[in-house]
Amino acid sequence: MITQLQLKEDPKVVRQNILKAEDMMKRVPGAMLGDCCPLKHTFVDGAYVREIFMPKGLFLTSKIHKKTHPFFIMKGDVSVLNSEEGGAVRIKAPYSGITPAGTKRILYIHEDTTWITVHVTDEVDLEKIEEEIIAPSYEALSNDIVEKIQGGILCLG
Repeated sequence: MITQLQLKEDPKVVRQNILKAEDMMKRVPGAMLGDCCPLKHTFVDGAYVREIFMPKGLFLTSKIHKKTHPFFIMKGDVSVLNSEEGGAVRIKAPYSGITPAGTKRILYIHEDTTWITVHVTDEVDLEKIEEEIIAPSYEALSNDIVEKIQGGILCLG
C-alpha cells in the first residue's frame, strides 16, 4: 500500500535537497556511512538479488542507481522521498515497484523493513556489481540518464 505524503516537487530541487540532507547527516556524530544494515546476497543466472533489513527508527539515504530495476518491500512500513518522483510517499508491505535509473532516496523506517532489489548482471563479485549498478555522483551517470533526470522526464514503461 502506498500513500502520498506531500505535493509533488520539481525533481531537480528534490535531488538537491536529498544531497544537502545527506551532507548534514554525515556531520552528525555517530552517523554510519556505507552499507550499515544487514545484507543478504543471492546470485542466480543473469541476476543479483540484494536483500536489506532496516530496523525501525532508522533514517538513511540510498545510493544513486545507474540502472532501472525492480524492488520489493516484503515487510515493514517506510516513508520514502524519491528524487525521480519528486515527492514523498509512505509504503507499507507488501509492495513492489520500479526504481528508475538516476534515483536516490531518503528513507525513514517506521517498522522493521525488509527491502529486496533485483539487478540484471552476470557478475558475482560484489565490488564489480557496485561499480556496474551504483553511480558515485549524479555527474558520473551516463549522458542519456542525466538528460532524462535533468528534465524530470522518465520512462517507467
